[in-house]
Amino acid sequence: MGELPVSGRDTVHVWVDAAPGGRPEVARRLLRRAGCALLGRAEREVGVGRRPDGRPWVRAGAVSLPVSVSHAEGVVVVAARRTGPVGVDVERRRPLPALALAHRWYAPPEAAWLGDLPDAARIEAFLLLWTAKEAVGKALGRGLRAGGLRRLMPVPEHPRQLLRPLPDRAGVRVGHPECGAGLVLAVAVDAAGADPVGRGQVEVSVVFE
Repeated sequence: MGELPVSGRDTVHVWVDAAPGGRPEVARRLLRRAGCALLGRAEREVGVGRRPDGRPWVRAGAVSLPVSVSHAEGVVVVAARRTGPVGVDVERRRPLPALALAHRWYAPPEAAWLGDLPDAARIEAFLLLWTAKEAVGKALGRGLRAGGLRRLMPVPEHPRQLLRPLPDRAGVRVGHPECGAGLVLAVAVDAAGADPVGRGQVEVSVVFE
């Protein structure tokens, strides 16, 4: 597979695929596809694996591709970016005690924001913040350790697919591209110093397998 079209902007490429019972195999296939597409190499030249800390890697020769993987029931998502660290997280929409969980895990301003929303909107809002925190933790290479759940996220607003800076760390951006019915997807990048053409904007391209 050849390289994907280059728009002149920093771009996160996301692949989404169903994974009924074959999640590891699906993830490896999507990682290899990302390596072929973004590194411009044949499939036999692209290696994939996991580091000791569990983070995925993709390489072709001496060249590495920043990637991230997430999964929810029945689905696998892979994100890749040529220009720097990337993180992705996906969750299924489902009933949960959103306000109680927010008061337990989130920073007070986020819990207060959630509490001001109508009951019907709270689960969606909780998952938007949760996936954002997970994606940002992956982009930073530290997950949710050291208070990651209390790391403030930008309040989700429309259009949600735009990657917006964190309140206290402008070089890190996160957004929520559309990912199909029943799913909440977040993509994050560490964009400090990247994309002079796009003046800090980062595009997201989602492919459904």
